[in-house]
Amino acid sequence: MLTRVDVRNNRGDLFTLVLDDPSSGYIVADIDGLGPVKANLVSSSFAGMDGEQYQSSRRGARNIQFKLELDPDPATDTVWSLRDRLYDFFMPKLQVTMQFFREDGLVVEIPGVVETCDPDHFAQEPTMDISVMCFRPVDFYELSSRVLSSLLTTDTEPTYFDYEGTSETGVIFELTTDRSVDELTIYHHTPTGEIQTLTYDNAPLIAGDALIISTVSGDKWAALNRAGTISSVLYGISPQSKWIELQRGINGIRAYATGTPISVTMEYVTRYGGL
Repeated sequence: MLTRVDVRNNRGDLFTLVLDDPSSGYIVADIDGLGPVKANLVSSSFAGMDGEQYQSSRRGARNIQFKLELDPDPATDTVWSLRDRLYDFFMPKLQVTMQFFREDGLVVEIPGVVETCDPDHFAQEPTMDISVMCFRPVDFYELSSRVLSSLLTTDTEPTYFDYEGTSETGVIFELTTDRSVDELTIYHHTPTGEIQTLTYDNAPLIAGDALIISTVSGDKWAALNRAGTISSVLYGISPQSKWIELQRGINGIRAYATGTPISVTMEYVTRYGGL
């Protein structure tokens, strides 16, 4: 169950809705669009064959809709003042960041752009209908990242951990070498038993190099910091590699490179497809 919603506008101002406390003058009648976003499925049909052949799927934008009732305290507020304050945060075209607080302690965030903010001027009980479009990401994500820092390139077994998110998430790998390295391979053991590999082998590393690889969807890259100069080494990723994404359940990660141990750090943000 949700307990609170924080909205921050592009000026950094904060607006808070406490769902079980109407003392602010705002009563949250409904919030829609918090469940999983509908998938758009692509399929092909063939002459003389019943049904269709599934091809691919993707999710569209998330539309979060608030329905607020205005109940001002006559001593301090009016309907107009409550409405004007909402305009500071929900004027159409404004970019906002929303944080949702659950009673179990989970706090997640998602950015969006205000689509509409419609008042009902002539209703006996004034309301506001607000629509916020969340184009990317469409998932809710935790405020802080999680780090797995116990990986060594000499490990013979994967390091297993429980990924609690309900949407797949990319990761960021980082290592600093103390010697020359021609090839680095990272193995991902998925919860379904599949083994995926990401191989870096087309741009040799030397002692002191810092290599960072991001597998985050829409932000995939590889960068090399050599003596303070940062350059792209995306070409160093083998074309046969699988860009690793953690899946809900028990995941295993193992890094391998020949020679003495090198510490590898993995960082990721937990994502949720719905609340």
